[in-house]
Parts: sequence; C-alpha cells; structure tokens
Amino acid sequence: MNREDFPILKRSWSGRTLVYFDNAATSQKPQTVIKAVSNYYRRHNSNVHRALNPLAEEATKYYEEARIKIANFIGADSDEIIFTRGATEGINLVARSWGEENLKRGDLVILTIAEHHANLVPWLQLKKRLGIDIAYIELKKDGSLDLTKAKSLISDPRAKLIAVTQASNVLGIINPLDKLLGWAKKNGLASLVDASQTAAHLDLNFKELDCDFLVFSGHKLGGPTGLGVFAGKRNILTLMPPFLGGGDMINEVHQDSFTSAEVPYRFEAGTPHIAGVIGLGAAIDYISNLSWKKIIKEEQVLTQYFLKVLSTHPFVRLIGRSDLRLPIFSLVIDGLHPHDAADLLGRAGIMLRAGFHCAQPLHEYLSCGPTLRVSLSFYNTKEEIDYFFEKLTDLYRSFSA
Repeated sequence: MNREDFPILKRSWSGRTLVYFDNAATSQKPQTVIKAVSNYYRRHNSNVHRALNPLAEEATKYYEEARIKIANFIGADSDEIIFTRGATEGINLVARSWGEENLKRGDLVILTIAEHHANLVPWLQLKKRLGIDIAYIELKKDGSLDLTKAKSLISDPRAKLIAVTQASNVLGIINPLDKLLGWAKKNGLASLVDASQTAAHLDLNFKELDCDFLVFSGHKLGGPTGLGVFAGKRNILTLMPPFLGGGDMINEVHQDSFTSAEVPYRFEAGTPHIAGVIGLGAAIDYISNLSWKKIIKEEQVLTQYFLKVLSTHPFVRLIGRSDLRLPIFSLVIDGLHPHDAADLLGRAGIMLRAGFHCAQPLHEYLSCGPTLRVSLSFYNTKEEIDYFFEKLTDLYRSFSA
C-alpha cells in the first residue's frame, strides 16, 4: 500500500518517521481527501438545498453525488443514507426518534457488554426517561459473545431491540451478526449495528446484513472528522419523527404547525458538514480504487505478524482471542501502567491509545483496568511493529530494574 498518499506519515518525530497506531480512534487522511475538502472551500463553497444560484447548485450536486457513492459503498439506497455528526449522533437518533415512539416501560433493549459508550449511554438515558430495561450479552472466557445467553435474551417476549457492535473497539473480535440478526428477525426485534470499527476493515453490505439501522463514523476510514453515516430501512424511516428541528428538515412551517420533509432530509436539520460529506466521498473513492481484497489481505498479514511477535514477549498479555479479529490489540503489560507506556512511547514517536477506550463497563467486566491499545491500518508496516515491540521491551526493562 502506498504510504506516500498520506502526508502525515512523512512527519518526523524524535528523529524518526512517525508511527501511527491509533487508527481505531481516527485514521489518517489520504491526499485525495485533503484535496477534495480544500477544493470545495476554494471553488464551490455555498450552502446546499436552498439557494437557486449556480454556486449553490454546484455544491448541492457534489454533496448529493457523495451520498450516492456512500450508499453504493455499503449496499444501501441513497434515500436510506442520513448524514450525522458521527456514529454517536446516529445511535442517539435511533434512541430518541424510533425509541421514544416504539418503546415503553418494561420493554427490553439488548446490548453486549462490549459496547462503546456511544451505544450504551443513549439507552441508559432512555431507561431513565421511559423506564425501559437493558440486558447485556455477556462474554465467554476468550472474549467472544456467549451465544447461548444471546439467544435466550433475544427470545424474551419483552425484547424489542438489539443494538450491537459488529466488532469491539477494545477486543477487536468480529461478532457473528448473521446469528444475532437472524434470531432478532425471527423474534420480531428491531436491530441496530454499530459498524464504527468494521467500516474501515470489512466490505459492508446494508441489505445483506438485513439490520434496520447501521451507523459508522467517516473519520475512521479516511474521511474528515465530525461526520457520521446513518443508514436505515426506508419503510422504517418514513414512520420516524424528526430528531432535530430547524432548517432543511421541513416541508412547510406555519405559526402553529409544521410538516416534515421526506427522508432522508427530515433527519438533516441545519447546514450539514458539506465539505466533510464531499471529503468522505473522496475517501470512499480512494478505498474503492485500492480494493477491499488488497486492504483485507494486507491487514491480515499485519495482524498475524503482530500476534507472532507478541507471542515472543511473555510480559505482554492480549485481551481477547487471537483469531476472528480486526487489527486492534488491547494489551496489559506486567508492571507497567498503560498511561505511562502511551506517554513514553509517544515521546519515541509511536502514537497509540491508553485507557478504557470509551468502554469502561467492558473493562470492569473483565477486571483488567485500563489497557494499552494498538490499532493498525493497511498503511502500517511490519517494521513499525518491530519498532513498537523494541521500545516496549526497553520500557518494561527500565520499569522492572
């Protein structure tokens, strides 16, 4: 993969080229994305869907072309694609719009114990507001989901929704959505999939997944920050009330009433992140030109290499199973706090993440405290992995002395 496409990867840090191992938080941006965003502001900057001047029509054209690209990218129809500020807002949209219309006291929402706070807090808020109940699919010792527990919960007559990550941002384990969503559909549950981690690593297909809602963040697959994609089945979206009120989500407004626009626009109140949408369209073009086959193969090679080198370092423990995973590795190091490790490795030019990774209930469930997370992308290298373990070993020895 051509690292030359990513300007930041040329940056020098502490006398060597920067090593970026925090891709689960946000990925780096290829030059084509940076150029697309810059080009919008330099040549096409105007608001969309409002003015009839040629510049606004130009901006609207590029904005809606990006919507079509994104829809094709995940196998959805363009009017099923809604732009949000991030995956977090998309989940809140489901909770506040669909949830408040369809859930009542005593109804059950099913999550996994491995959910990101973004797919936990909105349901806790709804629990406080409506009195719904929340149940968690627990894990087996290897970190994979307890499917016996999952099937039992989904069969509960009180269950109305399953909201589940496709892969944990801590464990990196890819969950068996075919089973979970199949059981949910059989039992009449609505379903939401958080694909924030998988969108950058797997070829998603909204129609084949057959979930009701799907969310992911654009900035994790090379797009700008502050932009998320929310996909929902059209027949469900048309029955959902607007989440936010204001400009561009209306059909008509009077002193005492208003009518909503059609989907998807009824869920896109206010001026959208136009440059971000165009930038995400460019990121998707970049990924498509590379091809998923090449990306997945390269990341599998990096994953296996990381695990191989990890196995030769007995003072480091991986959280979760080593197979069926994304290139995301949460580590516990003997005698070394992850915050110290992240700080000192950062000074050596290795950028990674330490803490609970917005998944504190999972860490509490595993009784492991904060972890050091390494998350790779196709533009990383075996040499960077070697350098990481070299510096980590130096730290371990200095703290153990």
